[in-house]
Amino acid sequence: MSEQPRTRQELYDLVRQRGKDEFVLEEMIRLGFWPAEGTVPEDPADDIRQMGKLRKELQELRRESRRLQSEKILRRRLLKERLAESRRKQKENKEKREQSRIARAEAWQTRKQTEIGYLGAGVSAGLDSYKTKVVRLREKQLPLLGDALQIAQAMEITVPELRFMAFNRQTSTVSHYVRFQVPKKTGGVRVISAPMPRLKKLQHWILTNILEKIPVHDAVHGFRRDRSIVSNATPHVGAKVIINFDLQDFFPSISYKRVKGLFRSFGYAEATATILGLLCTEAEQEVVELDGKTYYVALGDRHLPQGSPASPAITNIMGRRLDKRLTKLAEKYGFVYTRYADDLTFSTSEENPRICNILKTTESIVTHEGFQLNPSKTRVLRPGRQQEVTGIVVNEKLSVDRKTLKRFRATLHQIEKNGLNGASWGKDKDVMSSVKGFANFVAMVDPVKGGKFLAQIERIKQSS
Repeated sequence: MSEQPRTRQELYDLVRQRGKDEFVLEEMIRLGFWPAEGTVPEDPADDIRQMGKLRKELQELRRESRRLQSEKILRRRLLKERLAESRRKQKENKEKREQSRIARAEAWQTRKQTEIGYLGAGVSAGLDSYKTKVVRLREKQLPLLGDALQIAQAMEITVPELRFMAFNRQTSTVSHYVRFQVPKKTGGVRVISAPMPRLKKLQHWILTNILEKIPVHDAVHGFRRDRSIVSNATPHVGAKVIINFDLQDFFPSISYKRVKGLFRSFGYAEATATILGLLCTEAEQEVVELDGKTYYVALGDRHLPQGSPASPAITNIMGRRLDKRLTKLAEKYGFVYTRYADDLTFSTSEENPRICNILKTTESIVTHEGFQLNPSKTRVLRPGRQQEVTGIVVNEKLSVDRKTLKRFRATLHQIEKNGLNGASWGKDKDVMSSVKGFANFVAMVDPVKGGKFLAQIERIKQSS
């Protein structure tokens, strides 16, 4: 029997909890007014008890329903809280990613102002190598150039400008060169790639500060101070046999990789040599018009452009071993050897010169050194015919071709007598500029004759 209520409120609570009929029945049994459960067959109170039992089960079900409803509300609240937390974290992560992106972009922009990590396909592999041979550079008295920033500062430009000038583009809307053709004296045309002013300035810097400090072989006369076609021809005056060779595609045959390797041999790091090599080389280009825009498409690999102020010095340095080997060959067979750009000249005063040895061995050496002879321009000149070395006659003394001088005198006479109408000399439309240029050439070879021509030209100018 359960504990009896002590207060009216407890009584009310107990009645609500158990139900009125069940409470009354329990009280009647407690007070003896009704027999206990199970003592009377077919007890009418069983219905009350059954109702109480059902009521309890219903209450339990209601409590369970309320509990489940509370859990559902709780789950919904938790889900809402989790969703809010997830959205908050997503927003936070998005803000962090954006901040990280901005930081990386700012860091990249900062790096671009001081570093070069990429210069195009096929040439960027060594841009992270800064191992410089300082001792070798100091021995050669060359500027110590490490990273891109040091190169740019030495050239007095920014790193972005340096990147723009050195970048290897397969297709571009800009070109750093102006290309045109000039006729050759021996026929055909020569393609000139003249660098634009900004790139030309950088190539001049490389020429002045690096290339001109590297000694070349004494047999070289082209593109050197105090050397000329006259100094190149002088050793061959009066020779019994002169052999002329021509190196085919001289500038284009020197690739970017060879130029880069040359700067590496000076002591520069691979990154530095890569940048310097790219500044000094360029691929042939085809101009393509598409949708109203002009594109410059690279044809083949980069090589030395003929027209760059740095190219001649590079060829002279590149040819040091060639010149050394050919000089030894000449000495072995009693010849004298000189080179002016792509013109190789051997001469001898021997009675029985070993011409075949010179011809065969020269071709072998030239090929081994990475060059190629132009067989159509190989000539063996003997005293019985006019002997020329780089355009200068050397049979007995330095002189200019007589037939050419005769035509030149006739041209000057015509101009002096009739003016410029109908007169022409060379390919230049400026006739006076052309005749003065040729007169200067004659004066370089034969100062007396040249001086007379220059005086005559001056008289023509004053009288016109």
